[in-house]
Amino acid sequence: MPSKTATLILSALLVSGSSALLASPAATGAAPVPTPLVTGLPDFTDLVDKVSPAVVNIRTTERVRAGSGMPGEEEMQEFLRRFFGGQIPRGGGGRRGPQQQPEEQEVQRGVGSGFIISDDGFVLTNAHVVEGADEVTVTLNDRREFKAKVLGADRRSDVALLKLAATGLPYLRTGDSSKIRVGEWVVAIGSPFNLDNTVTAGIISAKSRDTGEYLPLIQSDVAVNPGNSGGPLINMRGEVIGINSQIATLSGAYNGISFAVPIDEVIRVADQLKKTGRVTRGRLGVQISEVTRDVAESLGLGKARGAEVSMVEQGGPAEKGGIKVGDIILKFNGQPIETTRDLPRLVGASKVGSRATVTVWRRGTQLDVPVTIVELQDEKTTPAKPQPKKPAPSAAPNVLGLNVSGLSAQQHRELGIEGGVLVENAQGNAATAGIRPGDLILQVNNAPVTDEAQFNGLIGKLDPKKPVALLVRRENVTQYVVIKPRQ
Repeated sequence: MPSKTATLILSALLVSGSSALLASPAATGAAPVPTPLVTGLPDFTDLVDKVSPAVVNIRTTERVRAGSGMPGEEEMQEFLRRFFGGQIPRGGGGRRGPQQQPEEQEVQRGVGSGFIISDDGFVLTNAHVVEGADEVTVTLNDRREFKAKVLGADRRSDVALLKLAATGLPYLRTGDSSKIRVGEWVVAIGSPFNLDNTVTAGIISAKSRDTGEYLPLIQSDVAVNPGNSGGPLINMRGEVIGINSQIATLSGAYNGISFAVPIDEVIRVADQLKKTGRVTRGRLGVQISEVTRDVAESLGLGKARGAEVSMVEQGGPAEKGGIKVGDIILKFNGQPIETTRDLPRLVGASKVGSRATVTVWRRGTQLDVPVTIVELQDEKTTPAKPQPKKPAPSAAPNVLGLNVSGLSAQQHRELGIEGGVLVENAQGNAATAGIRPGDLILQVNNAPVTDEAQFNGLIGKLDPKKPVALLVRRENVTQYVVIKPRQ
């Protein structure tokens, strides 16, 4: 048994410990325990009961000639196109005799999802869900079916607007996708693999994910599979913040990353489709590339920002306004261009025929260039002009590893440039940076190149310890190439 003294010491320790545990944080100097930011998982039941009636299943059919394909083959084609980027062979099971005439028949082309946005029957879905369809059938949650009219579809944003001949329908409210926050809970409802009224949940993983020229997509970890396309992405207030459109996958199945078109973009497109059946976008007439940190530092920009003009369309609004190859576009109508993806979206949202102010960085100076926006048309390829090439000279290259020669007046006219030099040989640092014979050098840092002697003079004045940005044209593309000094 413990002695009386030991018992007293033990009791004193217990009392002392109890006092310490009961003391306030201020008295002890300990940091206060933070209040939990997340107190529990959400219950989606009431939300789903409220919004499900306005989510629809969409089936499409196509009229084909008998023997040209198997029913259901188009759905597989769509699956492969959207998630693999491939195709499978069509039909061909057997050979028709010369007297056998093909007959037209309707086959199911695909299954998707959508949602009603007004009580008089306007429905939103993906453009790829209804693309190529001859007939579109919309089934509501209460099993009512309607034949839908496609009012218009925009492939660039992957948005389509349908109309049902009905009134008094349940519909969803749209939210503000510009106010979404990474980490907030969202719900998707749709028909994956034709299993209609399927609910999945997750969180927003990222905003403004750049996977397309005009689409700053919402990334989430909500389970989305073929058939979910066109269905709504819904926030905890029961508002639609996006249309589920794509997944990132190597297997064709959901791998934890899905993308939705922001509802703000969807509504802008839908308004145009409702009025005219098509979408018009503005065009500036330039080809752009990313501004790297090395280029920004060499040109005196400070930080990497803006969009580098690598090509100017002949006769386009940019050329008419005075934008030049090598300009760095910093603002469009006063709105900053942080990355290259910002410019096409701002220009695309501009009204055709409107005047815009483009702020550019040119040779160390910031300039405002007025342009008139024209309508964006389908892309047309322009043949690349052949570049003159000469045998590599025997003369020693300059400090960058380059041998260059001047251009004749005829070459200037043919190439549509003023000044510049032709690279005849590239080695050392220049070759490592990617410059090769046949390239044209138009600018050294912020100084335009006029001829061979002036170019070599500029190179001779460079600090050999600092990188240099050369504006290089190859075929019909121009961009800055940074040559770094050897370590």
